[in-house]
Amino acid sequence: MRRPHSLPPWLNHALRAQRAPVPWPAVVRGALAGGPLLLVAVAAGRPSSGVLLALGTLLAGVNDRPGPRLAAVSRLGGPALAGALGMTVGSFVGGALPTGALIACLFAVLGVVGGAFSAVGPIASSAGTQFLVTVAIGAGMPLPEPGWQRALLFAGGAAWLILLRLLLPSPVRTNVRTKGFGYLYDGERAAVASVYEAVARLLDAAGGPEAQTRRVALTAALDQAQDALRRGRSQASLRLRRQYSAALPLAEAATALAWTGQPVPARAGQGPRRLAAAVRTGEAPGALPAPARADAGLRALDEALLRAAEAFDGAGVRSVVAGRRPPESGIGLLDKVVGPAAARVGLRFGAGVQLPAPRRRASVGGVLRRVAGPAGREYGVRVGLSFGASAAVAQALHPLHWYWLPATAVFLVKPDLGPLASRALCRAAGTVAGAVLFAGLAAVLPQPLGLVALVAACGTLIPVATRHFAAQTAVVTVLVLSLVMVGGEPQASWGRITETLLACAIVLVAGHLPLPGGHRGGGVRVRLDVAHDAAHAYVRHVLSESGEDVTGVDRHGRWALRREAYRTLAQARAAVDVAAAELPVLARHSDGSRQVTVVLERLVDATTACAVQVDDTGRVPEQHARRIDVLLAELAA
Repeated sequence: MRRPHSLPPWLNHALRAQRAPVPWPAVVRGALAGGPLLLVAVAAGRPSSGVLLALGTLLAGVNDRPGPRLAAVSRLGGPALAGALGMTVGSFVGGALPTGALIACLFAVLGVVGGAFSAVGPIASSAGTQFLVTVAIGAGMPLPEPGWQRALLFAGGAAWLILLRLLLPSPVRTNVRTKGFGYLYDGERAAVASVYEAVARLLDAAGGPEAQTRRVALTAALDQAQDALRRGRSQASLRLRRQYSAALPLAEAATALAWTGQPVPARAGQGPRRLAAAVRTGEAPGALPAPARADAGLRALDEALLRAAEAFDGAGVRSVVAGRRPPESGIGLLDKVVGPAAARVGLRFGAGVQLPAPRRRASVGGVLRRVAGPAGREYGVRVGLSFGASAAVAQALHPLHWYWLPATAVFLVKPDLGPLASRALCRAAGTVAGAVLFAGLAAVLPQPLGLVALVAACGTLIPVATRHFAAQTAVVTVLVLSLVMVGGEPQASWGRITETLLACAIVLVAGHLPLPGGHRGGGVRVRLDVAHDAAHAYVRHVLSESGEDVTGVDRHGRWALRREAYRTLAQARAAVDVAAAELPVLARHSDGSRQVTVVLERLVDATTACAVQVDDTGRVPEQHARRIDVLLAELAA
């Protein structure tokens, strides 16, 4: 029997499940979302209204991920509004257009537009998907409510889940002191603490085989914290942004130390860990053991710890840095109160602790350029083909209840969920498992209360089932079949299996069709181009600092460029990994992309180590200059 690692990449990806702790807050929200709303509607004699409410909570719940509460308003609310619009459009199309051919053509047009806008970003992708799914439901699911009422009920269900997301407190795991609605920032607090913990883990791994993996994990933690802190101007939010900003030089120093390939003293990671605990609890971090100032990287780490302590001091915490000797003695034991010590270091870093510059919001022109770009055109055409063809086939099979097939096709063609072959395989397996399970349960459960209980149970399981697409599909299949049966449709498990298999076939064909004048792998090339430009901008900035007086160095600008370089590299690597796990006929279009990302990552790592040396000596060491030249030449080749 072949081992999993010897399987083809596309099959290995389909069998791989994510590992994560149980998201108990999301489990509680799932239990309180669709089931209770459906129960109230059934008790009021309006089961179809309850179906629409529960559908709103279902599609919002699929996008419900751990993270900041306030960010959930846009992450869940934007797609929900798009879904409400799709419900209105679908209801009008289904009632106004007389023939299936016209509806299929309109679906193709809507699919192209919705698919192209999905290339703008994660929220736009979710919004485009919900828009197309609800267009199919509005047009192909017979319901007594008019279109505007369907939209309001759908949006109301999503709003109920968003309200639960904002107001339900998370399980208390720390003794953090918050006032009023301070708990609203527990997601941001956890994200910033994770950055300090990732710094500590990278320092622990320096000189070992796990160093590169830990550096990638640090990048992910910084990306999540940066996204989490984009909103909010309260005192708690500003304090967390100061603490995040202070973690940037720590991340720079830790990356430079890991790049050298030499182990770091064990005590080096203790300071970041105490700062992480202080972020989580709101208490003083206590004495921060500083590393020996034996080389440029350790000196940068020591000064970064002082800078971080100043940020905590500015947040109302009095911290003490321990284990520091005067610079001329190299190493030693001098305890300093944070304020005066950090003020002295401030001559080097610039006065005060600056807040991180928020990421610029995309302009209308920038959004339209992404929509009309290679990735938007390719994705839009494939979504349009899949959506239109599946709508035509579905109407030929079921003139009244034909929403399942096009809605399934939209989820399948969505690239955020992984490689195409993996999505199709998992969707087929999950639908078969869910339909068989529902057929057995529907035969023994009392109706409608048994089905309402089944909806509530599935809502509870969805946050856990997101670890694997097949498991999520199975749970969602049971939930949706329960909803439509409550709404008055007959039990149709076996028909849904057939329609799902047809949707898989349609999407696989549409996903592999060569497009006239198109180029496969456009999304990967776009990501690599953006990462290439960001890396080169960072290299130019660092090399331009050589020879400057330390007080004239723009470190905040450098940290922002380094963040952008690592962030775009992470996005490029994710796109390359997805492309590599496609079937060979698609994967070959991105051959060589992985090596480009590896070289770019080495270039940015080497530039980070060079930046620390420039801070220490004012010049670029010959060793670093040679390494950067080699990497630039390799990248050009």
